[in-house]
Amino acid sequence: MRTFAIMKRVLVEMLRDKRSLALMFLAPILVLWLMSVIFTANSTTSVEVGTVGVTSSVSANLNRVKHVNVHHYASQNNAKKAMKADKIDAIIHKTGNDYSLTYANTDSSKTSAVKMAFRNALTQTNIGQMKAQLGKAQETIGKLQKTLPAPVQKQLRSQMPAPKKAAAPQITNHYVYGDSSTGFFDKMLPILMGFFVFFFVFLISGMALLKERTSGTLSRLLATPVKRYEIVFGYMASYGVLAIFQTILIVMATIWLLGVEVVGSVLNIIVINLILALVALAFGILLSTFANSEFQMVQFIPVVIIPQIFFSGIIPMDSMASWIKDISYIIPIKYSGDAVTGIMMQGKNLSSFGLDIGVLLIFLVVLTILNVKGLKRYRKV
Repeated sequence: MRTFAIMKRVLVEMLRDKRSLALMFLAPILVLWLMSVIFTANSTTSVEVGTVGVTSSVSANLNRVKHVNVHHYASQNNAKKAMKADKIDAIIHKTGNDYSLTYANTDSSKTSAVKMAFRNALTQTNIGQMKAQLGKAQETIGKLQKTLPAPVQKQLRSQMPAPKKAAAPQITNHYVYGDSSTGFFDKMLPILMGFFVFFFVFLISGMALLKERTSGTLSRLLATPVKRYEIVFGYMASYGVLAIFQTILIVMATIWLLGVEVVGSVLNIIVINLILALVALAFGILLSTFANSEFQMVQFIPVVIIPQIFFSGIIPMDSMASWIKDISYIIPIKYSGDAVTGIMMQGKNLSSFGLDIGVLLIFLVVLTILNVKGLKRYRKV
């Protein structure tokens, strides 16, 4: 009976906590729906290929490959400029009978798609050329045979040599980032780096401030003449110092421990992730004001953190519906991921990511203002 009484008390308390019930039952449904939308919509990836000096037959066969778009350039320099501007994923340059393929290689799946599409296009072109040459040869031989006596025609047919196989073109591969062993995990790393920075700063700051509130420390502080914005800035500054060291540790461990190739500046990567850490800090503090316990704070993770993974760019969104892409514009990790990817894989400077940095700063300012306003509900005097 005592066991039953304890069970009844716990159930009654849980049923009274409407917020926990909503998070417990609605969060899994939300996550499952997001997974369905992401994984069913993203079935193909489009590839942009630039060609220089490539024959029309190879270009036409390449363009017939599904999800491959061909762009023609007059020179190798023009094609390289287009690749630097992220307009194309690979360059196919023909010199004589040989081919030189240059891959951006920031996405190994696109590199593999270009290789396969080029091999298929080249094979189809060679088969077409052999058929055309064989047809012409047979036509010429047929005309000559008609002018010769029957015994001679029979002898010629028996002595006719097999058609010579054309010399195979030499194909050389070049990679702007990494090499042939670069995999999809290398593309994920810049985004994963930001995700771990965001997740741990969000969790630690949210839990720490919640403990301050539940223990009564925050209430006593709010009873003093201290301004609300001074309290928010004080907490953000203190946790911000910890966030700086944590961010530097995560970035350095990701780069050196995993042996990641970095084309750009490591300092620029740290700067971007520090801004993201401040956004996570402000976000964690804000959500802690709505949580009544550590249990509720943990329950916010599926609602807040998991969408960050789905819409951050870890899963390619090139072929998704426009409304799905629009969701990614309210995800902070999307902007930090784009910037860090550009710095790490293409060697770009911070000046190239003014929009991404600006959006992250807007997130930071808006969340800080909401934190100041959110403390108003706890001020008793």
